[in-house]
Amino acid sequence: MPIIINLDVILARRKMTLSELSERVGVSIVNLSVLKTGKAKAVRFSTLEAICEALDCQPGDIIEHRKGTL
Repeated sequence: MPIIINLDVILARRKMTLSELSERVGVSIVNLSVLKTGKAKAVRFSTLEAICEALDCQPGDIIEHRKGTL
């Protein structure tokens, strides 16, 4: 899939764990893990907004489109 999720990269840069992010945004660790591994089929804008606020980043820092990647 040409949509790449860079949540693990941003978490590492912010020195934050997935469980800490889960607490801050009110989303379960399981759901964040599904997103982090790129297995999510969709993400709500409200969830994306909460993640961006907690990580002080932009949606494009987390979600990336790469042409030609399968």
